[in-house]
Amino acid sequence: MKQQRYDVVIVGGGAAGLSGALTLARARRSVLVIDAGEPRNAPASHVHNYLGRESTPPGELLAIGRGEAAGYGAEIVEGRVASAERLPGDGAGERGFRVVTEDGRSVEARRLLVTTGLVDELPPVPGLAERWGREVLHCPYCHGREVADRPIGVLATGPLAVHQALMWRQWSEDVTLFLHTGPEPSEEEYEQLAARGVAVVDGEVAGLEVADDRFTGVRLASGRVIPREALVVQARFTARSAVLESLGLEPVAQEMGGTVIGSYIPADPTGATEVPGVWAAGNVTRLTEQVIGAAAAGLMAGGAVNGDLIAEDTRDAVAARRRG
Repeated sequence: MKQQRYDVVIVGGGAAGLSGALTLARARRSVLVIDAGEPRNAPASHVHNYLGRESTPPGELLAIGRGEAAGYGAEIVEGRVASAERLPGDGAGERGFRVVTEDGRSVEARRLLVTTGLVDELPPVPGLAERWGREVLHCPYCHGREVADRPIGVLATGPLAVHQALMWRQWSEDVTLFLHTGPEPSEEEYEQLAARGVAVVDGEVAGLEVADDRFTGVRLASGRVIPREALVVQARFTARSAVLESLGLEPVAQEMGGTVIGSYIPADPTGATEVPGVWAAGNVTRLTEQVIGAAAAGLMAGGAVNGDLIAEDTRDAVAARRRG
């Protein structure tokens, strides 16, 4: 933190945060990015569906982004933000905010852009976390191609499991739905699964079989092992919202098909939150956003923040002209 006050402090240095930083730095704003170094996609080997950067390793993509943003003057530091507060002023955000890190450092900003992402909360099955992003997967558009034509399992923990199984059937003819703790499929769902050749296995899953650091099968509580090479789960998407909550914003539940899949901080299409002067972008406000979408959201928010600052600069200039 080379200075005490910036035009914009960005909390989070993933795709959304770095894209916002690049946009704002190119607009000649002073920008500080504070990043805890915990990107959601760190376990994954590659980023997919990112036009022009298909199959780039996540760490490499972030390094490229940091270099591009820093090349235009953005400052990027490691740190974890503990809280943020509005500075005394007129209530419209024009006096700005104070951001405090866990190690006690503080810095001021005219505007805030929060891009802290989300946490994937996995079902409590032994072994899932260790294989997450490798053979334990969620998004078929992120990983489906890489496990195409292999034996795939789908772990049911809620009513969306049948939907998942039918979706992943697009990538493989060998899909098995493990009912585990999920609800019994309806007659119509059983018919759909049968029509698509998706096998259904009763009984709870006790753990994963791993050999030579590769997932090889699903172990049921009965002891039976069913060979699989990938396992699909329904993670709960919980926004990393502590910084935004410290400013008075509360996460809300997001539903899909009547089922709660996680929590997010509401924001408008530009990323503006209900707190004047505070924007949010990426997974913290859009749970199902992929990397390229998060980058686009960071660009949108960066442009909106700059526009808001231009409006404030103009008001200040007019006031100064009138006084002079």
